[in-house]
Amino acid sequence: MPTLGALITFFGVVGHAVALSQWETNRKSTWGTLDNPTYPKWLSDPSIHQLQPRGSSSPPWGARTAANTNPYTSPPVTGVTRKYNFTLSRGLASPDGYQKHVILVNDQFPGPLIEANWGDTIQVTVNNNITGPDEGTALHWHGFLQKGTQWFDGVPSAQQCPIVPGQSLTYSFQADLYGTSWYHSHFSAQYAGGLLGPILVHGPTNEDYDIDLGPVILADWFHKEYFDIVKLVASTDSSNWLQYSDNNLIQGKGNFDCSLVTDGTPCSNNAGYAKFRFQKGKKHLLRLINTSAAGLERFSIDGHTLTVVANDFVPVQPYNATYVTLGVGQRLHVIVEATGASDGAYWMRSNISEICNLPLQPHGLAAIYYDDADTNALPTSAANFYPGDDGTCTTDPLDVTVPYYAIEPSVPSLTQFITVNETVNATGHLVWTVDGSAAHVDYNKAIYLLANEGNLTYPLEPNWNVYDVYDNSSVRLVIQNAHDFSHPIHIHGHNIYILAEGEGTWDNKTIVRPNNPQRRDTQQLRANGYIVIQYETDNPGVWPLHCHIAWHVSMGFYIALIERPDDIQQSPVPKAIKNTCTAWNKYTKSNFVDQIDSGV
Repeated sequence: MPTLGALITFFGVVGHAVALSQWETNRKSTWGTLDNPTYPKWLSDPSIHQLQPRGSSSPPWGARTAANTNPYTSPPVTGVTRKYNFTLSRGLASPDGYQKHVILVNDQFPGPLIEANWGDTIQVTVNNNITGPDEGTALHWHGFLQKGTQWFDGVPSAQQCPIVPGQSLTYSFQADLYGTSWYHSHFSAQYAGGLLGPILVHGPTNEDYDIDLGPVILADWFHKEYFDIVKLVASTDSSNWLQYSDNNLIQGKGNFDCSLVTDGTPCSNNAGYAKFRFQKGKKHLLRLINTSAAGLERFSIDGHTLTVVANDFVPVQPYNATYVTLGVGQRLHVIVEATGASDGAYWMRSNISEICNLPLQPHGLAAIYYDDADTNALPTSAANFYPGDDGTCTTDPLDVTVPYYAIEPSVPSLTQFITVNETVNATGHLVWTVDGSAAHVDYNKAIYLLANEGNLTYPLEPNWNVYDVYDNSSVRLVIQNAHDFSHPIHIHGHNIYILAEGEGTWDNKTIVRPNNPQRRDTQQLRANGYIVIQYETDNPGVWPLHCHIAWHVSMGFYIALIERPDDIQQSPVPKAIKNTCTAWNKYTKSNFVDQIDSGV
């Protein structure tokens, strides 16, 4: 049944439409409301049942700082476990006024926050109640190294089999890096249907601030169901291969022009915008996350300067900007001093690049209100100046983003050249290939479990796209983009050194700041260009590397890097992980799984 707001819109009284309730737009989520809390410097021990006031006591990570500690070799171990219980299900919601089925976490979109201190253990029990239709699932904890828990990375076919509908899996891993990230489904393009949420790990600061406003979730939004989009992209009809996003949301909220809806779907023009509170004269920390299915986001706040202090899980030397750019999966910490009027209201903006992506409505908006502002009135502020989009679809230059803690990479023992491209295969389907192969994984087998059992014959499977780097101590990957579309490249199990990026081909010598190159877990690969990345093989496991545009990885842009297979054989695997494959194999004997894409 149409909502009251939708009926008012239908009768043309758009200017007086009744605003949708938070329940109608985002169910039980409080993201984007003024009731959402601010966050402390760190959490207390959970047995105390309260948050430590800022500046009291000592941080749980002890004397470690952003300047004196190598986070990859010296993370703390607090002995504290933060426990969460997630139930995944479908429900009707209207994040931008257009009503659709959304995959919810604990009846929330976006999903609830996971919060921990650096060195805590994060434990999440995932209950798969996704029905109508039934679907398997798995959750990936984006950016965490998973050292010692490689099987909990959350990728079907890599470390586990999907969680069967009606069953559960408890993931447990260390918060081994600090900063901001997100969790999302890694089952097909499922996260584009809403299955995602933020993660906040408290740790040392490299620039002072007064108020932590927490995660700011940026995302394109598609009105079609995610699996319907996959079917269109995976069809042989070339007119379906390019899919446009319908909107751009901040904190899962935004308005949509319902006059564009022609299929009778309930829609309200007054879903509302996310709201934030600024305190005059205070410095506010915003934890930006691009959780889009495809959109490259450019973020700014009218009339304010952003001081960038971290990218992904890596603190950087602070620098100022009027706007910042985030590829899919990337995160940025920015500090914003509240220099506006005490009764002022200002637009927060996140715009999808119209050259790099396919947005029908690229402009994401949220409202910032100072202490004395009228929170019922929309801002009237003017946008900051944006330079012209040069079409390279890159993020901030490598010479600007300088890691706060310097690490010099070792000389690589293996250099691997990889070429990615788009092509139409022999059956007339559009695919994204890595070295000519479009991935198609096997949900009924997990490479990590096969390697643990001593089965190393899987590289013979051409569409598993397994790259065995064996026992090389350091691996350099030169990734060449042979196509005119950019890609956010994400690697699991590692922060990578970003040695170089550019247009054309690498000259085999240029490295930006070789004694302290940028580090992060997601890096933009420009159109018809290259990136040169490197990582130390200090984490035995099966680590996916893929484009984080949902429709590109669905169409095959994925490889699995197997690291130190001999060590994998010596590592005991939890029975719960093995049971995912036992249960999935049993489930698929009597249930058809329509895997029309890569599966990841």
